[in-house]
Amino acid sequence: MTEYQRKSEKKMPQNPDGQTVKKIPVILVAAGRGSRAGGDIPKQYQPVCGRPLIAWTINALQKSELVGEIYCVINPDDADLFDHATKGFTLPAPIMGGDSRQQSALNGLKTITSNPSPYIMIHDAARPFVQPSIIADMVNTVTKKPSIKGAIPGVAVTDTVKRTNAQATIIETVSRDQLYRVQTPQLFDHKALLSAYENLDITHLTDDAMIMEAAGADISITKGDEGNMKVTNPEDFMKAAAMIQKNLDDIRTGHGFDVHAFDAGDHVTLCGVNIPHSHSLKGHSDADVAMHALTDALFSSIAAGDIGSHFPPSDDQWKGAKSEIFLKKACDLIADKGGMISNMVVTMMCEKPKIGAHRDAMRASLSKITGVSMDRISVQATTTEKLGFTGREEGIAAEAVATVRLPLEGM
Repeated sequence: MTEYQRKSEKKMPQNPDGQTVKKIPVILVAAGRGSRAGGDIPKQYQPVCGRPLIAWTINALQKSELVGEIYCVINPDDADLFDHATKGFTLPAPIMGGDSRQQSALNGLKTITSNPSPYIMIHDAARPFVQPSIIADMVNTVTKKPSIKGAIPGVAVTDTVKRTNAQATIIETVSRDQLYRVQTPQLFDHKALLSAYENLDITHLTDDAMIMEAAGADISITKGDEGNMKVTNPEDFMKAAAMIQKNLDDIRTGHGFDVHAFDAGDHVTLCGVNIPHSHSLKGHSDADVAMHALTDALFSSIAAGDIGSHFPPSDDQWKGAKSEIFLKKACDLIADKGGMISNMVVTMMCEKPKIGAHRDAMRASLSKITGVSMDRISVQATTTEKLGFTGREEGIAAEAVATVRLPLEGM
């Protein structure tokens, strides 16, 4: 983290008349397909360190005291993905996007009819590292210069720039003086931006600042940051994960243990996988003893109680429930704290059934539920050499250990 990123907003900026700046709403554009990023789902919903990319972005925005409501503009086909990705956040209802980024932004601008601030910000869902200082610099610029109708963060170009022809032959070296690579969020006078969108041909204009420029508005460049990257290509996910992990220095270890007795039946459910057996396991839910142990390990890593405190067996709504509900809850609580699951180990103790042939299916099941890659999930099994209740084949015991990484306080 750079020194610039460590800066925080000591106090809310004020207008020239001394009035405190009101919180500024953000339009978070998240309706694109992100095809260059690859993957089976749009990039904004793909997991980074166990949490959807858009969730990291929302979390970053909410760290700024200057940010008001965050209005997410999504593709109508992504409603379920959006609901899952934003679980735990308090947000306005999502706005349905259009066929282009410009149309999606316009839909957002038209929807926000009640804005306590004269300003609006527009941000990309795939830019999860915006710092409060970037937002503060933009707000300070527009509030101190009433003639300025917008501000956007930019990073000065330092590399030599060449212009080529269609055959990639260099035509000229372009002066890099006063050249900037611009970022989001971008901040504008709300009414002026809406007017520009509605009265100009915006189809060929690639960002909101360009639209305002076409309308004749004065826009300022403020200080951006190299860390405020946009996830665009597959390799960017690895870079983003490395940046997130660098700040997750509060490392926790959680432990869980559970036991279930055998009962009449023809299969047992372990780590979400049904395994044929002469008996089933007895329990209020689906009695997935291995997943219960893992869930408690995750709860314990953040001192969040256990399964019984979140899903009491006295509550009939959990009777026969799939244990993945419990595991997802533990994952969500970790994500809400800005954390990630680093690795998980589950060990089952039983004489029968034999686990080895099902190990990879169990790891795949846990990976799908938690978003943790299979190379960070270990499923093991052992016997107790015919000793104890497991040795007498009266039931199965399971133990789990999980390592979780959380951001240090104040980061």
